[in-house]
Amino acid sequence: MKPNSNQGSGTSCYERRMEYEEFGWYFLSKTLAEREAFAYVAKTGLDVVTVCPTLVIGPLMQSSISTSVKIFLNYIKDEEESVEHKFEHFVDVRDVADALLLAYENPKASGRYLCSSAPIRVSDIVNILKNSYPTNNYQKSIFVETENSTRCNTEKLEKLGWSSRPIEKTLHDNIESCRALGILN
Repeated sequence: MKPNSNQGSGTSCYERRMEYEEFGWYFLSKTLAEREAFAYVAKTGLDVVTVCPTLVIGPLMQSSISTSVKIFLNYIKDEEESVEHKFEHFVDVRDVADALLLAYENPKASGRYLCSSAPIRVSDIVNILKNSYPTNNYQKSIFVETENSTRCNTEKLEKLGWSSRPIEKTLHDNIESCRALGILN
């Protein structure tokens, strides 16, 4: 999705190639892979279900940093002169696993399911973490206001019985696992 765009709250948020080419090849690669899967299904008559998570954070099992965790850590480290003060769409890795199982186990599941927690402002992320971890070196740079009010529509996934855990829990568990793995001191 193009930064500063409030379009694409449903299934259309993965459909605009030019915007993805501007925004990032990572997101475009996911879009094209999903498109190929649906094209294959159309030819073969098979059924496919996709679960499309937003930025995945939560407990880590490896010491390498994923793209999503890197974005998250940039918000709490004081390494940038300015940070977009926008709504971010994170989802806990455990909630993604739950979504995948629900989609797999439910014979009525079909098509695309967007998977995201409620959007949260970057400043709110920092404030939540400041309360739990007051000694960390947090972002002191300027928050630059942006216009993004996009919300991923997860109603279809919720109808399968899915819900996300509180973002505070996800943030806490992400920080704790980063500390345990030596990613954060």
